Amino acid sequence: MRVASDEDSSTANAASGMAVHDDCKLKFLELKAKRTYRFIVYKIEEQQKQVVVEKLGEPGQSHDDFAASLPADECRYAIFDFDFVTAENCQKSKIFFVAWSPDTARVRSKMIYASSKDRFKRELDGIQVELQATDPTEMDLDVFKSRAN
Repeated sequence: MRVASDEDSSTANAASGMAVHDDCKLKFLELKAKRTYRFIVYKIEEQQKQVVVEKLGEPGQSHDDFAASLPADECRYAIFDFDFVTAENCQKSKIFFVAWSPDTARVRSKMIYASSKDRFKRELDGIQVELQATDPTEMDLDVFKSRAN
């Protein structure tokens, strides 16, 4: 296994062409370790060829706030810290990665997000469940509940 140099993190991967801004990993670690945020929405800045943090959800925000933060006609990546109670009445949480690619998004945008997704996900260590969603019903609360158990 080779060790990544500082140069690697700032230059884009040849396969996807997208760099991942350090802030993306930093905010994810804060969500994972300190539960500073309920969700994080990431956006690919095509001009800069990098993934950046677009929006942070406060710890008290709900699934509805999360769903409302995703644009209706543009792709995004998102992390959602989902709290739930198990059948045994245990309070738990799972970190979901959501690949939001609405049918109404531009084809080019869908292709960029799809081709960059795996590399971006690898940067975020600790994702427990992945969801692909093309419309809001594919990531409603019931979907999160069924995938969390």
